[in-house]
Amino acid sequence: MKHEECLICGALLEYLTEETEMTCALCHKTEGSKTRCKNGHYVCSACHTTGLDEAVFLCLKSESKDPLDILIRLMEQPFCHMHGPEHHVLAGAALLTAFRNAGGAIDLSAALGEMVRRGREVPGGACGFWGACGAGISTGIFISIVTGATPLDRANFALAHQMTARSLSAIGRVGGPRCCKRNSFLSVLEAVEFVQAHLGVRMESYTPRCRFSAYNGQCIGANCPFWHGDQKENEL
Repeated sequence: MKHEECLICGALLEYLTEETEMTCALCHKTEGSKTRCKNGHYVCSACHTTGLDEAVFLCLKSESKDPLDILIRLMEQPFCHMHGPEHHVLAGAALLTAFRNAGGAIDLSAALGEMVRRGREVPGGACGFWGACGAGISTGIFISIVTGATPLDRANFALAHQMTARSLSAIGRVGGPRCCKRNSFLSVLEAVEFVQAHLGVRMESYTPRCRFSAYNGQCIGANCPFWHGDQKENEL
């Protein structure tokens, strides 16, 4: 995991006020975006999320009932960066895995495939540009998948929206700037309580001590519920 943000040169990212045509430095696809590094490099979401097949493989092997344990293991893999749209899949994938392992009746392989497809559609920067962090949205996708919700449902439609709203509320209470790790932790913790209350499946959970803050140039330190001041970079 790099301390810097650009996957090409390591420079800090910048966010533009208007969408601009950009060409991905890795796959050379051209598309509109508001995000690039200070040196002008752009990496598309598809390239940024390369490696999600490995995430699915790790989830299918896991026997953990704790989505935070699963999530942190996924975050430690080379395909997961400090920030990025991969978190829009990983939060929900960890929840699906723990839910199945805790007794939830789902086809995990099929559910993870659906999580990847839906989560990849939430773009990077949604937290600031949409007012809806992709990690929070990922928990709503998780509920939609396990309940089989559709736009025409009544009860399950409501549950999915309530889950997303609860996650986004937790993220909003802490505030910015964005941290994909912090927002994923907050969202998953909310989902564990929500699932036990509404679906009767008891997943395990704990409050993690962040091991990623040394890689986050915008870490809010003691204002983050997962920060601890004695962390040393060589512990990561």
